This record gives sequence, structure tokens and C-alpha cells, in this order.
Amino acid sequence: MSRFLQLVLDLFDSAVPGGQPQPAASATTEATKLPHQPVQNQPPVARFSGEPLDNVLPSAQFTHPRATRRIQLGHTDIAYAFRRSKRRTIGMAIGPDGLEVSAPRWVSLGEVESALREKADWIGRKLVEMGERQQQLGAARIDWRDGVVLPYLGEQLQVRLDSSATLKKHSAQFEPSAPLHTLRLGLPHHATPEQIRDAVQAWLMRQAKALFTERLNHFAPQLGVQWQRLSLSSAATRWGSASANGAIRLNWRLLHHKLAVIDYVVAHELSHLRVMDHSPRFWDTVQSVMPDYAQRRRVLKEELLPPWH
Repeated sequence: MSRFLQLVLDLFDSAVPGGQPQPAASATTEATKLPHQPVQNQPPVARFSGEPLDNVLPSAQFTHPRATRRIQLGHTDIAYAFRRSKRRTIGMAIGPDGLEVSAPRWVSLGEVESALREKADWIGRKLVEMGERQQQLGAARIDWRDGVVLPYLGEQLQVRLDSSATLKKHSAQFEPSAPLHTLRLGLPHHATPEQIRDAVQAWLMRQAKALFTERLNHFAPQLGVQWQRLSLSSAATRWGSASANGAIRLNWRLLHHKLAVIDYVVAHELSHLRVMDHSPRFWDTVQSVMPDYAQRRRVLKEELLPPWH
């Protein structure tokens, strides 16, 4: 059975050094997907490791919103989304919605269920971990009001509403004072949360465009490549992408991270202009300009950022 099985650990992981090449048309780095429905229908369970699933998760239920099949793994009831595909192996992925399984048309349902039972502990642990992360993202949701604080370049940015004559209406004024910077918005104190959010996002996007351009111009000569066009992305699950024609897309929410992490994504995407896959040669290219890329990549994957829903 193991030769027919492939696991996709979760949405926090992208291709790793030594992995299989990705499609050459578009190369990407992954971001944390924003929550819209929890995967776990029971109260949260503390993180665990090393124990059998039934010992730490005696009774639980997980239901994917597009579930088409259901399986009982020990005392855990899992309704999962199942589809047939052209792939050669049975694939399992844990996302914010729950478990998704895909399998070739020639693999029987019995073989699929055997594969699920074989990986029961892995599935249970990943479902719990995803549920915990979705709860953390919910707790990190921004309360858009005067005085709200959000991460900015690895530090803190406090938003202040200012409708005085000294600040032009609907304008924004940045006052650096690390580690707590201030962003004054030309909005009245009765501004709606949506108005505040949109004003902050517009300012962040302007800063992102300028900073990303600077960092692209910094790393491109070192890599011996030329980028042609930069566009900003609001994608829920990608930090960036690169196309063979030199077009680069970077997620403006990278502004929440430290510059070292932003530089990793920039170097990652520029490296795709030389190697349009995630082969060992690609990672060697990234390493040529960033020897500690693995550490920066880890921070990108693990650091929790506030959702913008």
C-alpha cells in the first residue's frame, strides 16, 4: 500500500529541497490560508506527540464542508472530501476545511480506506493541529478601531484616527518610533471598521510596492536575472509567484514580517527566473545569495499573522 500513498502534510508547507520539481509555468511560495470554517466540530484538544491517537483523542468528529465520504478511525469520525484524479498515488491533504483525499481511478475504495487507516495517527494529529491554528488565527483577528496595533516589518504599528486640520482628510502619516510606530489616518473617530481597515491596507500596499521594488533591485544583479514587472497580491495561500516572462507577484501582507523574511521571498521568486521548479538546483540558487534561507523560510511558515477578513 505504501507505494500508492503520498501525503501532503498541510497548507503551511511548500516544496522542500530535494523534492519533486513543480510545474514550470508558475512557481510559488506558500502563505497561511485564512480561516473561514473550522475543521474540528468538538472543543479544542491540547497539542500532543508520541501517543496513540485513541489515547489523546478518545471521541472527536471532523467534517469537511464538501465531504462525500466518511470513515471511522479509532474513536474519531471523519467526513472527508474525496475525488478521483489523474495522479498516480493516493493523496491526503489537511487544510482549514479538513481532510481531502484524491486517488487514481484504478485504485479501489477499499485501498483508499486502508491507506487512511494506515495513516490514522498522522491524520488525527494534523486535524487537531490545524484546528488549533485556526483558533489562534481567530484570536489574532484585528479589531479595527482607533488605537489598534498590528505587526509591521517585525515591529508594532499603532493606528490613530486624526481628523484635525493638521492632517489632510483620508491621508496617512507615518511616525517612526521603534518598536511601536504610529500611523495617523485622516479619518474621524466615528469612522467604521471597514473604513479604517481599507485606509491601513491602502497605506501598507503603497509601502509594500516601494520596498519590494527596492529589494528586487538589490537581489536581481546578485542572481544575474532581470525582473520585468511587479504586482501586489492579496492571495490567501501564497506569498509570491514568478513567471518565466519576468513577472513577479508578491503578497503585500509580507509587510507584517521582518525584512529578513521579506528578503527570503524576494530571493526565492527571483531564483525562479533561473530555475522554474523546486529542484536541488533551485535551492542551490537561493542559497548562493542567502546561506540561511532555511531559517528564514521556517519563520515565514511558522509565524502567525493576523487575518484580514
